[in-house]
Amino acid sequence: MISSPQLIPYGDPRRRRAQWRMLFALMFCYLFFYTGRQNFGWAIPVMLDDEGLGLSATQLGTISGAMLMVYGFGQFINGNLGDKFGGRKMVTIGGLLSCALNWVVSFGNSFMTILIPWAANGYAQSMGWAPGSRMLSNWWAHEERGKAFGWYVFSAASSTVMIFAIGILVVTYLPWQWVFRLPVLLLAIACVVFFIVARNRPEDLGYEPTPEDPSHAKPVTVDGTEEGSFHRYFAVLKNPRFLLASLSIGFESLARYGLIIWVPLHYMGPGWREAPGGVWITLALPVGMAFGALSTGYLSDRFFKANRSRPIAIFMSLAAVVLMLIYAVPPEWKAAGLVLLFMAGFLVYGPQSCYWALCPDLLGRYRAATAIGVMNFSAYLFAAAGEPLIGWVVDFTGTTTAIFALLAVSCALGAVLILPVKR
Repeated sequence: MISSPQLIPYGDPRRRRAQWRMLFALMFCYLFFYTGRQNFGWAIPVMLDDEGLGLSATQLGTISGAMLMVYGFGQFINGNLGDKFGGRKMVTIGGLLSCALNWVVSFGNSFMTILIPWAANGYAQSMGWAPGSRMLSNWWAHEERGKAFGWYVFSAASSTVMIFAIGILVVTYLPWQWVFRLPVLLLAIACVVFFIVARNRPEDLGYEPTPEDPSHAKPVTVDGTEEGSFHRYFAVLKNPRFLLASLSIGFESLARYGLIIWVPLHYMGPGWREAPGGVWITLALPVGMAFGALSTGYLSDRFFKANRSRPIAIFMSLAAVVLMLIYAVPPEWKAAGLVLLFMAGFLVYGPQSCYWALCPDLLGRYRAATAIGVMNFSAYLFAAAGEPLIGWVVDFTGTTTAIFALLAVSCALGAVLILPVKR
């Protein structure tokens, strides 16, 4: 009988280096992932000015909401597939498919020819986050998971910074079609690099598996076999604390995407081409998001003893206050807008790393991708519902100011819902 090769021990320093290499490979890929999704916010102001398209803010909000809706449903499906097939292939395929669909959108010339491929792009984009999170959970143990997810979410927030900067440059010098053509080329390159470097599990490189929390042993069915898709979904959906957290992130995501998609329109104004320099203050929003995402993961691990709900509630409550200040301050006050946008991004996006770390904390790493997929489904269901509503508010009131009062209420609700959630 041929004996199986002995795995390298968990504490080996080579494994630690490999652990960080997998995290950085995933971060590098996700640094460019939003170039295929959050570019739409920068296309909206220019598309509204395109008389050939003839689209209203409500219609553009519907297109944006359709993508988010399909993205949410895709998360529900692809999270479970991520537990089954791993993140390496799924993240790569999703990113490359998103690049192709963005180019299809750029040739659209009507509501339907933009709506259909952009909605399909939502599914392609949904193949990234949950499967990547399962890969992360495989490599990082519970006591460091907040930190790992903090870095992961930091890369996603940095991707928002990148698309904001690229979006400003593209809409300043090129037609709106190029917002969907140029940025996603970076995503295609990143996906190829990720596929070459990444591995789904430590065992794939000859290392011992990451030790699991004793309360989350590898789940099996009654007859002793490994649980299947149905059992994973059932275990996730019957957990009341997880369901409360999923509702909470729904309100957080409504606020997050309300900011990402509509802040460019709020600060650009009708005469932005005559004074384009003022648009650059919008970069304060994603920069704040990046630092916020990195901070809460460390806070939950080091100061709250892996309690994820407390920092979420604190950040979301403060975010509601800041959003009401933005509502009260005119967009012409550039210095105040710069500070408030940074604070809003920091506080609204900061809780993300804690939300994702909650999934393996509550349900174990063997169900991590399924849980994250279901949670992300809830997040984008709320975000999708908010987009056409926000577009209607802009059309009805003729101003973008009322958006921030709506988002403040959403943050407050998210803070209240997370309070009963304990690991």
